[in-house]
Formats: sequence, structure tokens, C-alpha cells
Amino acid sequence: MKRARKPIFFIVAILILAFTFVSISGVYSYKGDTKTTYVKGVGDIRWGIDIKGGVEATFAPESNGAKVTKDQLDAAKSVIETRMVQNNITDYELYADYSQNRIITRFPWQSGETDFNPETAIKELSATSVLTFREGSEYTNVTNGSDGQQIQTTPKGTTAKSVFLQGKDVKSARAGVSQNQSTGASEYVVELELTNDGAKKFADATKKVANENSTISIWMDDTMISSATVDKAKFGATGITGGKAEISGNFTSESATKLANQINSGALPFKLTTSSFSSISPTLGTSSLQAMALAGIVGFILVCIFMLLVFRLPGFVAIISLCGQMALCFAAVSGFFPFMKSFTMTLPGIAGIILSIGMGVDANIITATRIKEEIYAGKGIDAAIKAGDDNSFWAIFDGNITTILVAVILMLVFGPTNILSNIFGASTTGSIYSFGYTLLIGNIGNFIFGIYTSRVMTRSLSAYKPLRKKWLYGGAMHEKV
Repeated sequence: MKRARKPIFFIVAILILAFTFVSISGVYSYKGDTKTTYVKGVGDIRWGIDIKGGVEATFAPESNGAKVTKDQLDAAKSVIETRMVQNNITDYELYADYSQNRIITRFPWQSGETDFNPETAIKELSATSVLTFREGSEYTNVTNGSDGQQIQTTPKGTTAKSVFLQGKDVKSARAGVSQNQSTGASEYVVELELTNDGAKKFADATKKVANENSTISIWMDDTMISSATVDKAKFGATGITGGKAEISGNFTSESATKLANQINSGALPFKLTTSSFSSISPTLGTSSLQAMALAGIVGFILVCIFMLLVFRLPGFVAIISLCGQMALCFAAVSGFFPFMKSFTMTLPGIAGIILSIGMGVDANIITATRIKEEIYAGKGIDAAIKAGDDNSFWAIFDGNITTILVAVILMLVFGPTNILSNIFGASTTGSIYSFGYTLLIGNIGNFIFGIYTSRVMTRSLSAYKPLRKKWLYGGAMHEKV
């Protein structure tokens, strides 16, 4: 067996323990009462309705005498669901009551919630927002937002009267990068794709605006979120055709993404009002969650003691690897990684973590037992570690890969939107999806930490002469190499 270099253990162990600490605590800074989050931790996890409770709200079309069709109600329901996803809410229930023209939703409180005011929580989804594209950019009032930027509200004059497009005319919007034709530099833009009807309206609108040296402004309800000019030399004759357009300006990546999300979430076919709202009591409760956390800590300590007493040095290595596996589970839920959105943690999600950690313990026990058996068979430490690793790999691989396949199937079949949602219901769907997600992440972590890092650290420690005693690997106390 080729031993790992001696410092490898300390490098890997320090990285794992640092990752564990940061994934639990997060990284923040405070300036007065303003909190800036750099890295999210366990405190940023959004707990599911069953753990922390949440909000139940009923939305209805604003009373204006117009008849609402089933397709329009489905479209509004789809937009609300999109907003849920954009806010990283995976544990939710959403129903459309066609007989009463209502949309009913239940979703958990956001992380860090202190007021538990259902009316305030509903605004998180911007459920009553209506998106419009208007002529000009005239407004009545100016206020300052929390970031100090000016907010223009209440359209007036031509802007109040002339509406070119509504949210329903926009098929999609996304942030992109384009090359400025004048300077040649790359800049962030918002790319729009319109419906067939919206494309015709947009062509007529941009032709009119270009020839009258005016602008097109975008409004969310009574708040202007953007305004843009149209190049007369380029589009004055025909307007912008083809159903695609770019909104350019002094965008950053963040502001372009924010505007694209606002446009996507504003595509309601009619304005919604909140007809009722209330708080939902949790099934578990905060005190029970604290008791569960305490039980988890005690259980982990008992597992650590067992691993140390029975498997000694490989058991010590296993404890460090299990810390890394748990940290990965927390990080995948909290939004620790920039490329992974935060996730709503439910009771089944916690069960998925516990099950995957149990499989991580099992993987380390299988390997340590194989090493112990090889030592009792008379092999030296290096040969015993190599044989133990080789003989245990496929047993661990088979168990984990089948569990990963099951987790993937659960996520595909019981995801937030799928054909079985109508059969099993939204609540059951979200719970099963949560279980599959955490189980998948935990088993991936088992491959990383339970197999790879455990073996690297064990081989590194075996290079130190004081640690080359068979009893440290499960052999009899009096034996040496």
C-alpha cells in the first residue's frame, strides 16, 4: 500500500472542521442594526410548516365585474408557484378553487422571522403585483428605499393613460451579457421573450416611442422598476420585431437578475387581492425542534464514543469524516453554496439527513471492521489497511448507489411540479421531495467523506511511527508491527 504523506491528515482534518464550523455558524457582519450575510449558516435555514408553522392565505381576483376563466386562474396559480420557487420555498401547498374563483396557499415562515405577522409574510410573494409596460416615465411621488435609492411611484399624465403591454404578454425574462455597440465593452442586460400577441404590441409600441423621442417604462403596480429608450435610427421605421428585446443600462449582475425576476413574477392575468389570511400552528413546534437538536447532539456523541472504543484510530478518523458529511447536508439546505439555492427543511428532510448519516457511520464501520479482521489474520498494518479498503469498497458502493437512485426517483416523481402532484397532493409531494433531497446530498457526502477522506486520513496517520501499533487499528493490545 502506498502511504499518504504525513501532513495530509492535518490538512484534510483542518479543512473539514473549518467547513463544519462555517456551515453551522455562517459568516456575517453588522453595521448598526444592519446585518450583512456573506456565508449562510444553520440560522438561515427556512424551516417547514410542520416544524415552525407558517401562513395560510386566500387570493381572489380584484372585484371589477370581469369574469375570470379557468385558464386565467391557472395562469395566476402558476405565477404564484413561480414566486414560491424564486423565494426558495419548497414546502408549500397551492390549490385553485374554480367554483369560487380563489387560490389558496400555505407556506412556512421565512428564516429569522420574529413578528410572525401573516399579512407581512404574504408580501414576500408580491402576490398582488401587476406588471405593465407604459409610454413615458412620468411619476407623481418620490421616496427613498432602505438602500437609499430613489423609488418613483404613481404614474401620471401619458404614462398613467397609455399602457402598451401587461405581464401576460411576456413569455420570459432573464439576465444576460451583451456587447455595447458603441464602446465594445460587455454589459449586463435583461433579455425579454414575448408571446406572439405581445411581440406585435411591442413592435407597435417601440415604433411609436422611437419616433416621438419618448421612453418605455416598466411598472410593478404603482412603482416604476425600470425605464428605457428606443434607438430611433435603428428601430424607428418598424419598431422592435421578432418577439425578443434587450433592456440595457447601468446594470450589475445582481440588479439585472432582480429585474428579470420581477418581470417573470409579475405576469399575472389580473390583479389579486388577499381575501383572508391566518397563521398555521406547527405540527412539531420550536421547543420540540430544540429537543430534537439536543437528542441529535447526544446521539452523535454516543456514536463517537462507540467508534473510539471499538475501532480506535479508524474510529477517530470516522468522527472527523462524519462532521464533514453533516456539514455538507446543512450547507446544501441553508444556501451556503452560491450555486445551490436554499431549501425548506421539513421533518422528512431531517429524517433524510439522519438516515444518510447512519449510512455514513455504517460505511466507516464496514471499512474499520475489515481492517480489524485483516490484522487478526496476521497481516501488517499497511497490508491490512489496503485489504480492508479494497474488500469494503463494493459493499459500501452498492448500498449507497441504490439509495442515491431511490432519492433521485423520489425527487423526480414527487417534485414541486409533476403529474403525480394531482394524485398525492401538494403537502405530501413537498414532504417526500424534501426527504429525497436531503437523502441524496447525505449519500453524496458519504462518498466524499465516508470513503475518500476517511481512507486518505487513515493512510496518512499510518505513516507516523508512534501510530503504527496494531491495537490502534483493532488488534490485540500487546502486538506491534
